[in-house]
Amino acid sequence: VQLVESGGGLVQPGGSLRLSCAASGSIFNIYAMGWYRQAPGKQRELVAAITSGVSTNYADSVKGRFTISRDNAKNTVYLQMDSLKPEDAAVYYCNADLRVAGGRRGDYWGQGTQVTVSS
Repeated sequence: VQLVESGGGLVQPGGSLRLSCAASGSIFNIYAMGWYRQAPGKQRELVAAITSGVSTNYADSVKGRFTISRDNAKNTVYLQMDSLKPEDAAVYYCNADLRVAGGRRGDYWGQGTQVTVSS
């Protein structure tokens, strides 16, 4: 199973970015997908998550600015980030709670994508 992220980069404060994460491999079912971030010197934190039934959960710091969505047919999760602030800068990691075909359920992670917010 692989989770491949894309869409990070440099953006000015107030700008927008859209992250994507596609899961591939021998996947039986994906229960939930989400985005975490880790800034230098800080712990990794949950940004947003979405279940297969499209129930969502957001960190208080991003509510009203970020939107998580999911395309179940493509095993892909998106994070639309608007009104970005310098404190949003971090490495963003995709996470999936999934069961592999004929196997175990577990957490899988992407390699991370850098988001930099600076003028």
